[in-house]
Amino acid sequence: MASHDVTVRWRSFELRPAGSPPMPAAYRAKIEAGRPQFNQMARDKYGLEINGGPFGIDSRPALIGAKYAEAQGEGEAYHRAVFAAYWQQARDIGDLTVLAEIAEAAGLAREPFLAALHEPQFDAAVTADVNLARQYQLNGVPAMIFANKYLVSGAQPYEVLVQVVEQILAE
Repeated sequence: MASHDVTVRWRSFELRPAGSPPMPAAYRAKIEAGRPQFNQMARDKYGLEINGGPFGIDSRPALIGAKYAEAQGEGEAYHRAVFAAYWQQARDIGDLTVLAEIAEAAGLAREPFLAALHEPQFDAAVTADVNLARQYQLNGVPAMIFANKYLVSGAQPYEVLVQVVEQILAE
């Protein structure tokens, strides 16, 4: 939100962490049934064509990669590339070969990126973010927390985010 000099700090969140029990078929069917409406909203409100990647993937490698990309000053490019790969190109961001290609396209060198996926410091940073999300009692994404005080859940229009910022500035 450049108009209000807001800095966005990305945090990690795992919807389906490794070891999670299988998702009940009825719940998955409900999600799948809502996809056409989700796709239409993305098209109408945000001008985005959605072609989502595989369901229920392990996103942790992509999250660890984000911590490495941020440390290299390429966080924003990496986030955009991963989102485009998953949500528009239907790529499996849990596949390390695919993820390395995405990282390269975002300006990161392949081999150091792949090595970083096994670095304890980046894994620990993801775990810290996940624990913070638990403290906030988050159970879905997107979720934005403003001034460590205001939670805005779900994909919201820009105007809603501006209202939150203006409320904070008025306090």
